[in-house]
Amino acid sequence: MQTYPPLTPYQQEFLDMGDGHRVYLEQSGNPSGQPVLYLHGGPGAGLAPFYRTLFNPDGYRIIGFDQRGSGQSTPHCELHANTTQDLLADITRIREHLGIRQWVICGGSWGSTLALLAAIDAPDSVSGLLLRGTFLARQDDLDWFLGPSGGPANLFPEHYRQLTQEISPPLSAEAVLSHYYRLLCSDDELHRVAAAKAWCLWEEQLAQLHSTVNEFDLAQQLSTTLSLATLECHYLHNRCFIPAGFILDNVDKIRNIPGTVIHGRYDMICKLAGADTLCRAWEGGELLIVPGAGHSLTDPAIAHAMRQSADALLRFLEEEHT
Repeated sequence: MQTYPPLTPYQQEFLDMGDGHRVYLEQSGNPSGQPVLYLHGGPGAGLAPFYRTLFNPDGYRIIGFDQRGSGQSTPHCELHANTTQDLLADITRIREHLGIRQWVICGGSWGSTLALLAAIDAPDSVSGLLLRGTFLARQDDLDWFLGPSGGPANLFPEHYRQLTQEISPPLSAEAVLSHYYRLLCSDDELHRVAAAKAWCLWEEQLAQLHSTVNEFDLAQQLSTTLSLATLECHYLHNRCFIPAGFILDNVDKIRNIPGTVIHGRYDMICKLAGADTLCRAWEGGELLIVPGAGHSLTDPAIAHAMRQSADALLRFLEEEHT
């Protein structure tokens, strides 16, 4: 069994965050189980029901929310009051709203970044971390993903040319971000949609080892395409609203939190070296490299590793409290 069967939430609600944002929140699994907060990627991707199948529904109280501007949260694609600090405040608000003292935090890609920042922000509230495709939000990570010397640009040169065809030399991660940020924040709807499709096509072409995604697929899910491209570019353009090297500089704050860092050997979006660097600096972190896998959570080998790691963490926490 790679994952658990599909699961329907037992509770769904919207939280008014008081600054124009209403955040969609759902719970599934066992209301009396070990609380686990799932943080989706992007930013801007929104929740996909598949995440619920990673966790034992008898042992976990599974909590997920659509981050500001994405999924069912409103307003859609909103950049105002949408920073890392706002999302961290939302996480605290959700934990207090649900009456939870301590929970496991799970996240992949941008969700792993946010999970690490949440643990650094309030380590006493986190009993464990489960991360996938770790992104440390350093300049090195931006250069890898968007720069002309990065791994993806060299392994997928034809796709990189398509991404950067309208950008004047010299190419750099900053040039790519500035170009797309201008288009995605434009009042011209045609330019916004075209830029969003180009951005997401680049990312989707890298996410799986044998991607078959095309522009038609992205047009069929235009709402997610727009929020993913717009919010992801917004955060990366602003260096995720954190100082350079912030996570590694503060990793000592989470040294006593147990965690597993799962990373596909051939992840083209988030470099494996980043996950390795994190785990060498983080006393409680264990790196699990998945051979023959890329970035996507829906890769069967990645999903299987996530489910197994979630099961192992649940057993560890249950034993710790007996």
